Amino acid sequence: MEGRKKKERGTDGFLIFLVLLLVVCGLIFLYSTSAYNGRVKFHDSAYYFKKQLFATSLGLMGMYLVSFMDYHFLVKMAPFFYGVSLVLSLAVLLFGEEYNGSKRWLSLGPLSFQPSEFSKVAVILLLAWMIIRGKEENRGILYMAGRMMILLPVVGLVGTNNLSTAVIILGIGVILIFVSNPRYLPFVGIGAGGIVFIAIFLGVASYRLERLAIWRDPEAYEKGFQTIQGLYAIGSGGIFGKGLGSSLQKLGFVPEAQNDMIFSIICEETGLTGACLVILLFGLLIWRLMVTATHAPDLCGSLIAAGIMAHMAIQVILNIAVVTNTIPNTGITLPFISYGGTSVLFLLGEMGIALSVSRQVKG
Repeated sequence: MEGRKKKERGTDGFLIFLVLLLVVCGLIFLYSTSAYNGRVKFHDSAYYFKKQLFATSLGLMGMYLVSFMDYHFLVKMAPFFYGVSLVLSLAVLLFGEEYNGSKRWLSLGPLSFQPSEFSKVAVILLLAWMIIRGKEENRGILYMAGRMMILLPVVGLVGTNNLSTAVIILGIGVILIFVSNPRYLPFVGIGAGGIVFIAIFLGVASYRLERLAIWRDPEAYEKGFQTIQGLYAIGSGGIFGKGLGSSLQKLGFVPEAQNDMIFSIICEETGLTGACLVILLFGLLIWRLMVTATHAPDLCGSLIAAGIMAHMAIQVILNIAVVTNTIPNTGITLPFISYGGTSVLFLLGEMGIALSVSRQVKG
C-alpha cells in the first residue's frame, strides 16, 4: 500500500496543468487568427477551430491512455516504430500530397497526416532503446557518430521536403547522446560534422539557398512578403496589443496566419506582454520535463523525458526565431498553438509518455 502511494505521488499534476493551459490558449489564439481565412475560404469562421478541436480531443484521450502505459514497453517497440517511420517517410516522397509547394502529407480518404510528426517520437524511443543497450565505457566519438548515422536515413527522407523537421530530429539526437555521455570533447567533432552536413544539405537544393538570401534581405524578394508582414504584426502590437480578435495583419496580409506565423498575430493582439506569457508557459513546460528527466526511476525514463524536452525546446525556439526573422524561414509550427491536427495529436501523445515516466517516480 505504501509503495502504491509513492507511485501515485509521482503523477505530475503541474505538467498536466501546463499542457491543458497551452492547449486551451492554443485553441483561443487559433480561432482568433483563423476566423478570417475560414470565412473567406470555407464560409465558416470556425472551420480551422473545429478541425483543431477534434484533433485535440483525440490527442487528449490518447495522452490519458498512453500515460497509463509502461514506457519500457514503448521503448522495446522502438525498432518497429522507427521502421514504420521510414516506410511512411518514403511513402510521402512517392505518393505524398503537395501543399504550398511542400510535399509533406499522406492522404487516407478524407483524412491526411504528416508522417514526420511520428518520426520525431520514433527517434526519441529508438535512441533511448539504443543507449540503454550500449555499454557506458564504450561511449566515445565512434559510438556517438554511429548512433547519429542510424538517424541519417529518416533525416534524409524527411529533410527532402521538410528541412526544419530534419534539423529537429538531428537536434534531438545530439541532446540525447549528450545527456547519456559524461564526456564533452567528442561533441566538438559531432558539432563540426553536423555543420558540414547541414551546409551540404543546404547546397544541394537551390530553393534552400534562396531562403538564405530572403532572410538576409526580405524586402528584395517577393517571397519575403510573409516575413515582412509578420514583423509588421509584431511591431504594431506594442506592449499590450490591439486586443484579442483585433489583428489587421491576419486579414490576408500574413498568408496562412494560423500556421507557422501565428506567434506574430499573438504579438499583435496581446502585445509584448502576451508574447512573454506564452514564452513563459513554454519555459515552464520545458522545465517540468527536465524535472521529470532528472527524477526518472531509470536511465530509460530519463532519456525519454529528455528527448521530449529537447523536441519541445528546439521547436519553440525555431518557430519564434523564424517569426522574428532571426533565422531563415523553415516552415515549423508552434507546438499546441499553430494549426495542425497531426502535430497536436503526436505532441499530446508525447506528453502522455512523459506522464508515464512521471507516474513511476518514487515520491
